[in-house]
Amino acid sequence: MYGRCWTIVDPVSTPAEKFAASKSRSKHAVTEDFLAESKFPFDDFQIQACHAVESGHGVLVAAPTGAGKTVVGEFAAFLALRNGKKCFYTTPIKALSNQKFQEFVDRFGEDRVGLLTGDTNINSEADILVMTTEVLRNMLYAGSSTLTNLGSVVMDEVHYLADKFRGAVWEEVLIHLMESVQVISLSATVSNAEEFGEWLGEVRGETHVILSEHRPIPLYQHILINSSLIDLFSSPGKVNPEILAAEREAMRKVKIPRHRREQWGASESRLSRPEIIEKLQRENLLPAITFIFSRMGCDAAVKQCLAAGIKLTNTEERAEILKTAERYTANLPEEDLEVLGYREWITALERGIAAHHAGLLPSFKNAIEDLFQRGLVKAVFATETLALGINMPARTVVLDKLTKWNGEAHVPITPGEYTQLTGRAGRRGIDIEGNAVVQWSPTVDSAMAASLASTRTYPLRSSFTPTYNMAINLIARFGRERAHGSLESSFAQFQADRAVVGLVKQIKKNETARLELMASAECHLGDFESYARLRSEIKELEKLLSKRDGRKTFDNRQRQHMENEIDGLRRSTRSHPCHSCNDRETHARFAERAERLHRESEGLRGRVENRTHVIAKTFDRICDVLTHLGYIEGEKPLPQGKILAKIYAESDLLLTETIRNGILDELSAPELLSVVSCMIFQSRSRDEYAPKMPHQNVTNALVEITKLWAKLEDIENEFDVKTQKEPDFGFAYISYRWAQGNSLTNVLKGSDMSVGDFVRSAKQLMDLLMQIAGASEKLRPVCREAIKRLDRGVVSYMVDDL
Repeated sequence: MYGRCWTIVDPVSTPAEKFAASKSRSKHAVTEDFLAESKFPFDDFQIQACHAVESGHGVLVAAPTGAGKTVVGEFAAFLALRNGKKCFYTTPIKALSNQKFQEFVDRFGEDRVGLLTGDTNINSEADILVMTTEVLRNMLYAGSSTLTNLGSVVMDEVHYLADKFRGAVWEEVLIHLMESVQVISLSATVSNAEEFGEWLGEVRGETHVILSEHRPIPLYQHILINSSLIDLFSSPGKVNPEILAAEREAMRKVKIPRHRREQWGASESRLSRPEIIEKLQRENLLPAITFIFSRMGCDAAVKQCLAAGIKLTNTEERAEILKTAERYTANLPEEDLEVLGYREWITALERGIAAHHAGLLPSFKNAIEDLFQRGLVKAVFATETLALGINMPARTVVLDKLTKWNGEAHVPITPGEYTQLTGRAGRRGIDIEGNAVVQWSPTVDSAMAASLASTRTYPLRSSFTPTYNMAINLIARFGRERAHGSLESSFAQFQADRAVVGLVKQIKKNETARLELMASAECHLGDFESYARLRSEIKELEKLLSKRDGRKTFDNRQRQHMENEIDGLRRSTRSHPCHSCNDRETHARFAERAERLHRESEGLRGRVENRTHVIAKTFDRICDVLTHLGYIEGEKPLPQGKILAKIYAESDLLLTETIRNGILDELSAPELLSVVSCMIFQSRSRDEYAPKMPHQNVTNALVEITKLWAKLEDIENEFDVKTQKEPDFGFAYISYRWAQGNSLTNVLKGSDMSVGDFVRSAKQLMDLLMQIAGASEKLRPVCREAIKRLDRGVVSYMVDDL
């Protein structure tokens, strides 16, 4: 059944509507009990969603950041407890899982709530389990007993299924969850929510789609130019003339060539970062988050504010900040504090200033988030990772650029990203409005800001594609044919099929027009279509012969052959009956237009072919590789396939082949973790020189893995597949030294790795070692020893957030 779609409008007003509302309340008693416990009144869309959940329907809620859609997920947990069922609450990142776990513990009690994030296992058989989406996917493939009595699953931030690297996991869960499980999906505002809801209706049963574009806290857009904060819009959709005048004046003073404006810095038209914070403080617009799309930029902004002497806190606040910071960092070894930059960090915190990015130690980030939520830290400089659903709303959000580095180039941020970032502005229950401030520069003008702020088209596009691990698990669970069919029900294929409908429609339209044109070209002397083809072939050959672009030239023999072919075609045209027709050129014009439509249709047919059964075709190619390598035989996974089924890393096949070839068998624990780190690590920059190796055994193993990767790449190319990333040796030396017991200072000395990146990579490496231990009995003891060696100091005290 297709999903229903409700767009919430005006609240109840007429007597008849009041009666209907009263009747609805009696029908939804659990919702009423939940409402009674809330500190805030519920919006209409929240009530409608809770009613749908209580009625047992699947629900998709799409609403702006800060609108309160997670309330619906909390109600699902509340309802599950009432009904004696389990509820799983999934999130895309561990930081969100940790945050939601604490919220649920505060609400429902620690005995009823558990947390599963791969490296954290708390109360795993609790009635309410908070987890990352990958954990649930792995449970489904393993047939875990934890799934027993599962009543509902909440998929928070479900729009994450568009993520290039991890989005497929959401679709795997939605496709393969038991039919009896109710799914509540929570999404940011996307323009194709109805399309997504329709797909959910097909794969999950009746699904109510509930949309809301209403922000409970209105958001006002501003441009900061010179030292003036000016409203971006004078009326809906119309840029304020005052800004346009200020921009013209500012541009007259900018005497920098256009190609150098990206390097344009502070001037009388652009305040420094400390000056912006001081201005926001004067205008009572703190706390504020300033989004800067680089870690170095965030850290530099904090240093600039300290150098400028900014102090945003009083004596009592400083004392509370210090106490909170010490609580979060109490377990840190004394000898590590210097390399962690603790003194600089605590000095900035006490003044109410902090940076927030993925390079920070998790406990530092946790402390900042806590202090910011309590209004003690008032100015945070953050990368866009802060916008991923963490509960850190501000009164004001500042953007100093509208472009970011995507790993390959500086690209404009999308309207969806702009909305996600500025959606942080406005704290429900505290602020009456939120403010988004874009700082003007020659490359950031009002037109660009207005376009981003007013665009409401953020389509959700599937990034789903089969992997080796997915394929082997599906075959083991369903058999190849049934697995093939299940993948056809993915959102990716659903969207591809919809595109095919439009393409086929255009092909039919072209064909109708082509036939009409050929009817107009009909000649009483003979078959004009065949005559037109001869003319077209001559034209194409003459065009080819005349090309002299330096890349392709013809030798005399080839040229002579083509000229002879053209002469032959010309003789054929002259002898064709239609050649003597008085209306020949008129007919030819119709035929040429028909030929253009034919070529266009052929291109469209190619696009249809590429979209038809595209997921299943990829799955077949993946299966061909697995058959070639001896992982499956027909419908049956072979012993090596059972190892692959337990390896979920991006380099799943490379790691499994490494295990199969015995490359890891003779390594010590530090050597093993050093070697397998190449499967999970991604250097932030590619150095031209070879990374330092800790031991000859490590070097030998990595050489063998590199050869194996090259062999697999050749095989994948043969079968038109590309999944395995190139091994990256950038963490081999650092992880080995840490496993050998060296201090954090010594381990990071001479590297450009931040402590936060080190901890995150160590946690990811531990997770990979657990996968290897589960997959290989032979390697299990050394994997466990390797995990123990990694899990010490800052690594053991930190809860990872990715």
